[in-house]
Amino acid sequence: MYRSQRNYENLTRAIFDGVGRFGIPEIKPVYDVGVDNWISYNYAATCEEPEIHGVHFFVDDYQFLRLWTAPDAYLSRLSRFQAVCSPDFSTYTDFPFAVQIYNHYRKHWLGAYWQGHGIKVIPTISWSDPDSFDWCFDGEPSQGVVAVSSVGTQKNRVSSSLFMEGYNEMLRRLNPCKVVFYGDVPSGCGGDIVRVEAFQNRLRGRAVK
Repeated sequence: MYRSQRNYENLTRAIFDGVGRFGIPEIKPVYDVGVDNWISYNYAATCEEPEIHGVHFFVDDYQFLRLWTAPDAYLSRLSRFQAVCSPDFSTYTDFPFAVQIYNHYRKHWLGAYWQGHGIKVIPTISWSDPDSFDWCFDGEPSQGVVAVSSVGTQKNRVSSSLFMEGYNEMLRRLNPCKVVFYGDVPSGCGGDIVRVEAFQNRLRGRAVK
């Protein structure tokens, strides 16, 4: 059967030239954040004012997997927002490298596809351990705005050390003009940081009141 006769990993929709050993699609840089308020993707469908919101994907993967399986179905919804982060498919250290690289590819395919349809995309940067540095920055723009999350990375010395090592490597390689930072900012994080409070922190704040 010819590839064009079936939807195989969205390759019937777009094939990007790609960069690096694994042909990762490139995301073009944006140089301003331009977002009044941030919401996670699981609230995008019910957001009444998308024109003053941006969407991030720092939630469990199952919440946005459908964007990969049916990307065209969500283009109209995403295009209403001020900006959309590329989806944060997980690259946990205990995942096989093949899965990590696949998730990095999917993140970039969707980001590039959205940009091709006029959506403002802020690249989400993620890594696992130093071995992932060989590919986890492929396709990311330099000197533009990026987004990162510290949620779940500060539970112990090992995970917090891996986060800082990857964060510093990101600064060195990409030299971002701004970092949209979801969650608590660990001591020592450099760059021009735009903080986005994690949802669980907002809930704790409400409980205290």
